Amino acid sequence: MQKLPFYILDVFAEEKYAGNQLAVVLDAAGIPDSQMLRITKEMNYSETTFILSEEPREGGYDVRIFTPAAEVPFAGHPTLGTAFVIQHEIMKEPAETVILNLKIGQIPVTSGFSGKGKDILWMRQKQPTFGLIIEPAPISRVLGLDETEIDNRFAVQEVSTGLPFIIVPLKSLDAVKRAKVNKDECFKLIEKTQAKMILVFCPETYNRGNDLNVRVFCDYYGIPEDPATGSGNGCLAGYLAKHRYFGIDKIDIRVEQGYEISRPSLLYLRTENKDGKIDVSVGGKVVMVAKGQLL
Repeated sequence: MQKLPFYILDVFAEEKYAGNQLAVVLDAAGIPDSQMLRITKEMNYSETTFILSEEPREGGYDVRIFTPAAEVPFAGHPTLGTAFVIQHEIMKEPAETVILNLKIGQIPVTSGFSGKGKDILWMRQKQPTFGLIIEPAPISRVLGLDETEIDNRFAVQEVSTGLPFIIVPLKSLDAVKRAKVNKDECFKLIEKTQAKMILVFCPETYNRGNDLNVRVFCDYYGIPEDPATGSGNGCLAGYLAKHRYFGIDKIDIRVEQGYEISRPSLLYLRTENKDGKIDVSVGGKVVMVAKGQLL
């Protein structure tokens, strides 16, 4: 195999060694699928992405995303991190928008600025779709919580913007912290659902500057917990808008994730519900950690 450049990034991170780690491999067009999967397992992050060519096609860059178990059609932090590499290592000039050609279609990633003037990358996600509503009893057994700790003002529901999640509203940070997946109960439940990952959230936070605390459990994919999940938080944004969680149709919030596993992450969510059409954007910062070559 030819030498391939690769990059290690922290995504949804305010600084190095926070957020969700990602490996991005360049010039990967000639690598067979089995080799991509082998590299992903060797990298041992939740996902590794492969940029097939430095030349755009139909206005976007062909990218494939793998977990250590399989290829996936879409994932949030790989999308942002890969766009960052394209912008800084391929284009090598400021670009307002970078388009990724993913399995689910073209996803644009746009550069923006927070109120403090620091770069934030934003990805516009697909229109959310809403699936199965799940009763509190089975999900409480999965999470090892009492049914009363689930916020029954809102449904436990499957939501997808390309990759489906089960969204679970909890009442308190204490409940979020104590949530622990019972694998037997989890696999029994997800046999009946399209979504194989569970996102729990509550309105209490560790950092008073944030609006929600989130945890994401990915046992089905061999990852007990993800420190920052752009696809899951995109589903959450759609859920918040549909159910009018904040009592309004337009949301601009900060979400913390990964605090319970010492990888504090920060995600920015913007969404608006206009006559049932929900627009979802997920933002975050990306930090370069290391560069190297695969031998």
